[in-house]
Amino acid sequence: MNVPTAVRASAERLVVAATMGPTVHDVHAWRFKVVSGLIEVHADPARFRPAHDPAGRGLHLSSGAALVNLRLAATQLGHEAVVRLLPDAGRPSVLASVRLAGRHRVSREERLLYAATLRPFRAGPSASGAHPPLTVVDELAGEARLEGATLRKLPPGPNSGQRAVLTTRGDSRAEWLRAGQALQRLLLSASARSLVASFVYAAVDVPGVGEVTDPGETPQVLLEIAQVGDAATPAAGRWTGRTTAVPAAARAAFPAVP
Repeated sequence: MNVPTAVRASAERLVVAATMGPTVHDVHAWRFKVVSGLIEVHADPARFRPAHDPAGRGLHLSSGAALVNLRLAATQLGHEAVVRLLPDAGRPSVLASVRLAGRHRVSREERLLYAATLRPFRAGPSASGAHPPLTVVDELAGEARLEGATLRKLPPGPNSGQRAVLTTRGDSRAEWLRAGQALQRLLLSASARSLVASFVYAAVDVPGVGEVTDPGETPQVLLEIAQVGDAATPAAGRWTGRTTAVPAAARAAFPAVP
């Protein structure tokens, strides 16, 4: 089926915008493909590193983050983006499909989040700085809920930032994609509030997580969120990410609370 020229032009523009955004993975181990009225997100076997991520969990998290960039780009063009996760059981490499639906009126928050996708990715160590206001942390938790995940606050650590864990109800491929979307939305929202965040999504046991999660919740990403400089103001922040970590490094970033 031929794709209308206007639809293809919009889709291709969105693909470019989405790939320019920050990624929570070491490489872009996914690719977009414009098909009949859809944009598909495919796992890219040429760039996927199964030796380091045999189950593909990091790949799904990264692809979920890319989906958020794509959706935000769609809003800037006035489109509603309808997402289906794992739409074709016969093609497991297709991680998601995005259909450009009816007209969408972009909100101020969507403009701020999209602006955050255009800032360069800055990798770095754990966040350090002032503890963010609890009201702001609660706002970030609300952003995570919009993507089907839960942000749980952890007890204070040796640094002054807020430790937290991002969880999902289950640990399937679809939940990994949801966690990636929630992580990206949370990071962009933190950036828009002048917060800095570091994260680790290595599968490790961290003291304190069991006490703040409910039965059935699966920890997906560990974060530390901090406020730098003056009080948080919109569109002036940055975020840092660590996408891989051995257990010892992760425990150093999130040590036990005395």
